[in-house]
Amino acid sequence: MSSATAPVSLPGDPPGGKKAVLVWSIGVAVYFVAVIFRTSLGVAGLDAADRFHVNASALSTFSILQLLVYAGMQIPVGLMVDRLGTKKVLTIGVVLFTIGQLGFAFSPSYGMALVSRALLGCGDALTFISVLRLGTRWFPARRGPMVAQLAGLVGMAGNLVSTLVLARLLHSVGWTAAFAGSALCGVVVLVLMTLFLKDHPEGHEPEPVQHSGAAFVRKQIALSWREPGTRLGLWVHFTTQFPAMVFLLLWGLPFLVEAQGLSRATAGELLTLVVLSNMVIGLVYGQIVARHHAARLPLALGTIGTTATAWAATLAYPGDHAPMWLLIALCSVLGACGPASMIGFDFARPANPPERQGTASGITNMGGFIASMTTLLAIGVLLDATGDNYRIAFSAVFVLEALGLVQILRLKSRAVRREREQLVASRVEAVHVPA
Repeated sequence: MSSATAPVSLPGDPPGGKKAVLVWSIGVAVYFVAVIFRTSLGVAGLDAADRFHVNASALSTFSILQLLVYAGMQIPVGLMVDRLGTKKVLTIGVVLFTIGQLGFAFSPSYGMALVSRALLGCGDALTFISVLRLGTRWFPARRGPMVAQLAGLVGMAGNLVSTLVLARLLHSVGWTAAFAGSALCGVVVLVLMTLFLKDHPEGHEPEPVQHSGAAFVRKQIALSWREPGTRLGLWVHFTTQFPAMVFLLLWGLPFLVEAQGLSRATAGELLTLVVLSNMVIGLVYGQIVARHHAARLPLALGTIGTTATAWAATLAYPGDHAPMWLLIALCSVLGACGPASMIGFDFARPANPPERQGTASGITNMGGFIASMTTLLAIGVLLDATGDNYRIAFSAVFVLEALGLVQILRLKSRAVRREREQLVASRVEAVHVPA
C-alpha cells in the first residue's frame, strides 16, 4: 500500500464490530429495496411502451425524469444527512420511494406514471448517501473502501431481483400485481429501520452543526467543491457508472431483443450476467483499493478503456447481429462499471472532513447520474431520428466517456498531491493528540 495515500486510523475512529455490521446491514437493506424499485423499469420497458402507448423518446423520459430528480437531489441530500442524520433522511426516503412504486403500479396514464417515477427517484436519492454516511459513522476509516464497495454490491443484488424475479412476475401476475407486490418490500425495511437503526455508536456522536441558513449551505458546497478530490471523484463516477446503468435501467433489453435478435429470456440472462459480474468485480475492486490505495486511478482508467473497447467491438461488428460470445464479453465488462464508480467516493472521502462527508458524497454521486440521464435521452432521441438504428444511438456512450476522461486526466495530479498533504497533516495531528 502506498504510504502516501493509505487510509489511516485516526483518533476517535469508530470501532466497527458485530453491532456495526447489524446496523449498517439495515441501512444497506433500504438501499437494496431502492435499487429494486429504481431498476424495475429496466425489465418492464417494452411492457411500459405497450401499456402507455409511447415511443422511444417518451419511454426514455421515465428514466430521465427519475434520474433528473435523483441527480438534482444529491447535494441537498448530502446537506440533509450532515445536518439531520442518517435515520431521519432514510425514513423520508423509504416513504417516498414506496409511494412512488405503488403509484406506478396503479397509474392509469403516462402522466401519472411520470409523477410516480419522479417520486420514486426523490426517495431513491435519499438512500445511498445516507448508507455511505452510516458506514463512515460505524466503521474505521481504513474499512471505508471495502464498506462502500459492499454497499454497491448489495445494491446490484437488488438489480438481480429485478431481472430474475420482477421480470417473471410481470409475465405471470401482470403489471399492477407485480409492482404493487414489490412495494411491500418498502414497508418491511421501514419497520426494521424504525426499530433497529442508529446514526452512530455510543460515544461517537458527531460535533453538532452550529450554523444554518443559506450562507452555511453555500459554504459547505463551496468548501467541498474546492477540494480537487471531490471534483475528481465526481468525474470518475460520471465516466464509469453510466454505460452499465443505461444498459440495465432501460436500453439493454430493447437493444438485445430488437437490435440483436435475441429472445426476451436470453436477453434477461445477459442482463443478469451484468449484475453477477458487477458483484464479483465489486469484491475484487474493494479488496484491491483497501490494500493498495494507489490502484484507484489505474482501476478507474482501465475500466473506462475496457468498456469503450467492448462497446466499439460490439457496435462495429460486421453483419446484422453480434455473436453471442461478444455479447457475453460486453455484459461481463459492463459489470465493472458499478465497482469502478465507487472509486469516485474513495477520492472524495479523504479530501473532506467528517462534517462535509455527506455534501462531498452528494457532489460525487451526481456525476454518474447526470451522465446516465444525458445518455438515456440521447439514445432515445437518436433511435427516433434514425429509425431505431442502435449502432448510431449507442455511439453516444463514447462522447460522454471522452468528456469524462479528459476531466479525470486534468484533475488527477492535483487531487493526489492534495490528498498526500492532508494525510501528512492528519498523521502529525495524531502524533500530538494526548493519550
